[in-house]
Amino acid sequence: MTRYRESVRSLLKERILDAAHERVAADGWDRLKMTHIATAAGVSRQTVYTEYGSKAAIGQALVMREVERFLTGIQDQLLAHPQDMRAAITAAIGYTLRTAADNSLLKAILTSSRGGDEDLLTHLTTRSEPLLDTAIGMLTAYVAQAWPEIDAHSRGLAVEAVVRLTVSHLVQPVLPPDLCAERIAEVTMRVAQA
Repeated sequence: MTRYRESVRSLLKERILDAAHERVAADGWDRLKMTHIATAAGVSRQTVYTEYGSKAAIGQALVMREVERFLTGIQDQLLAHPQDMRAAITAAIGYTLRTAADNSLLKAILTSSRGGDEDLLTHLTTRSEPLLDTAIGMLTAYVAQAWPEIDAHSRGLAVEAVVRLTVSHLVQPVLPPDLCAERIAEVTMRVAQA
């Protein structure tokens, strides 16, 4: 496939995801139909099916696109505190929780009716492997450079703990974001024995 065709196809896929995001934020996942996405994107329903195949695949793509956006912001927070790992972790978690509180797609996911295999919430809970793998992969690479003095096993445990605890607080927040960020950072530092 030529670079031009790849670019056009990528733009088309983004336009479809933008339309799906808009519809989910406005009406919720349960009411979303492929026809709604097609109309909002200005394409045929068949084009939506050709590009994504199913509503579940669109849901997965929406969640992963948001994960990538969050990870970019998280990386910026980590890089802003190169000499203080606790401050970097606290800033990254705080950013994540504050941004999530204002994220229309995440609000739609968390407030949608719960149940069924096509429920978007499953992408954050029972079918969260792609999300967790992506986040853990990015953070593992970061902490390997930032914490070379900590053994790989402890770094790995710390990364998994921070990711899983943060996702847990995204799904079911119980504390204000900044306090939660401090507590998760404390756990992470203890796990890493830093």
